Amino acid sequence: MTLPVQDNAQDIQPDKLQPGLYIVATPIGNLSDLSLRAADILKRADLIAVEDSRVTAKLLQHMGIKRPMIAYHDHNADYLRPQLLPRLNHEAIALVSDAGTPLISDPGFKLVRDARQAGAYVTTIPGACAAVAALTLSGLPSDRFLFVGFLPPKENARKKALTEIAAISATLIFYETSPRLVSVLTSLQEILGNREAAVVREITKKFEECQTAPLSELITHYEQKPPKGELVILVSPADKKAEIGQDEVISLLQAALVDHPVGKAAALVAKQTGLSRQDLYDQAMHLRQQSSADE
Repeated sequence: MTLPVQDNAQDIQPDKLQPGLYIVATPIGNLSDLSLRAADILKRADLIAVEDSRVTAKLLQHMGIKRPMIAYHDHNADYLRPQLLPRLNHEAIALVSDAGTPLISDPGFKLVRDARQAGAYVTTIPGACAAVAALTLSGLPSDRFLFVGFLPPKENARKKALTEIAAISATLIFYETSPRLVSVLTSLQEILGNREAAVVREITKKFEECQTAPLSELITHYEQKPPKGELVILVSPADKKAEIGQDEVISLLQAALVDHPVGKAAALVAKQTGLSRQDLYDQAMHLRQQSSADE
């Protein structure tokens, strides 16, 4: 199979953008963070594909830019994508999200994938990303990190997702909404243990805030002072040398048993903790029998 090759050096008119897809990062709070190059691309694009036209309109108005927009989001992406692809052959289309870098927790990656497969010109105009900005503010280890995005809203599904990544030796980064913050922090503590963590909100804005503390302290803090808006949660890597308490082992087994048989649950927790698989199997079997007796 021969892959399409991009020719980034085509001759085009100075005031006319080369037809194709331009992935444009926008500010995550402070509108002045839009780069000069991003502003130039948005000013000259034939069309801007946006997540929410009301949000992008404010940015364009701030920059004194007037360009046609089209909504491209989770609810219409599958329908709209086939219509946009042919236009990339003769139009310069800029792709933006409400804030930050497109493709991070939005459907843009499918448009980029299909555009590249179709041989269209694709380029990126980098800029702000809330996940990376929060990581730099948190003071947590930044040499290895895993961006998880939004966790499932239902508790059991959330705990299952956390169990699968608990053993990863990297700072974990999550996006979350304020109404679910305490619930999510509680799940994080139950599955990951009382690790050092951070909650970052209002990045680049007047009331930018970064609270760093063990998960238990963050839970208490935000129970008393509920935040507003969307935020970023970061959790430090697992400390392989730390002794794992029995309560934490039980919580890990209970979470794993929700969707796995006893043997598989014991194997998953053994991988996370380094504890004896046989001992964990015995504990998991006891928990399963106890649960059946309670029913």
